[in-house]
Amino acid sequence: MPKISIKGQSMPESPIRKLVPYSENAKKRGIKVYHLNIGQPDIKTPEVALNSIKNLDISVLEYSHSAGFESYRKKLAAHYQKQNIPVNVEDIIITTGGSEALLFAMGSTMDSDDEIIIPEPFYANYNGFATASGVKVVPVISTLEEGFALPPISEFEKLITPKTKAILICNPGNPTGYLYSQDEILQLAELVKKHDLFLIADEVYREFTYDGDKHFSVMNVEGIEENAIMIDSVSKRYSMCGARIGCIVSKNKAVMATALKFAQARLSPPTFAQIASEAALDTPETYFNEVISEYKERRDILVNELNQIEGVKVAIPKGAFYCIAKLPIKNADAFAQWLLENYNYNGETVMVAPAAGFYSSPGVGLDEVRIAYVLNKEDLIKSVRIIKEALKVYND
Repeated sequence: MPKISIKGQSMPESPIRKLVPYSENAKKRGIKVYHLNIGQPDIKTPEVALNSIKNLDISVLEYSHSAGFESYRKKLAAHYQKQNIPVNVEDIIITTGGSEALLFAMGSTMDSDDEIIIPEPFYANYNGFATASGVKVVPVISTLEEGFALPPISEFEKLITPKTKAILICNPGNPTGYLYSQDEILQLAELVKKHDLFLIADEVYREFTYDGDKHFSVMNVEGIEENAIMIDSVSKRYSMCGARIGCIVSKNKAVMATALKFAQARLSPPTFAQIASEAALDTPETYFNEVISEYKERRDILVNELNQIEGVKVAIPKGAFYCIAKLPIKNADAFAQWLLENYNYNGETVMVAPAAGFYSSPGVGLDEVRIAYVLNKEDLIKSVRIIKEALKVYND
């Protein structure tokens, strides 16, 4: 029979979604499953975005420009400028989610077998995007003991070869919740300028920072305009994951001209979602104040509850809405599956994301899980109680 491509065989499974069949079966057995495995906020989408498409009067659902509607790009540029991020209309291409923006970034800057350095653990789909692009991921390990801070620059330099084309960071980080400081971003900026590399920053969680810490964008660094590429999305900011609207942003005209060719090949981003995303830019600041306050409370509750479980270690997230927890087990994949297949506490169980899938180094993170604190506070407390009770009886 015809064979599947090597690239297709190499595509990694999502550690976030691969346990879905077990979750569905648990629900069919009448078990309530608390989903700590996926970053799907329960926060309501802004009404201004939903209202923009509810009664839309369109007789023909047309293509947009391949770079996205100009009205949206103008408004988005103004939005960034208000945040002191110096971006103009021509620096923005609207994409089908941040995922497509990352694919465009890799496709525009790297050839087959080129290398990209990424601090790990990292968003699991970076592995998939790299595989689809024929790019080799070269990991540099950050550790829970160090709070997942940026590894020393010397560790990056050890990994740079003639094949190295870029460094990719997620700031704040998924799955760690770590927020890179301005000093850490400046260190990376100096490194990419020294070695003539691209610095790709996935900044989709920019607004989600806590404890008075501020996000510092790669677009704010002077002198690396030709190196910096920013990835953004409406998914988390406005709780619009299903809109699938993101963007790639860069001052590098050659990068943007190349990315536009990729954009033209897929024709255009979705029209309705762009309309909703443009309207979402009118969301009042009070919306974000309430959302950030809510997530900070959830983070504090989650970390406090986890710290009360013997043998569990967790780094305090500074941003986003994820944390990595080290559990007193040998294999988180087996534990996560067992929770769904064989365990319930008063008719309830939890679904977590095994953290090994967020690393590309073999054998790392086997005893860790990623937890998304996107549930209400009461459900978070219940979820951690289930994990606590499960660990008492689990035997691996």
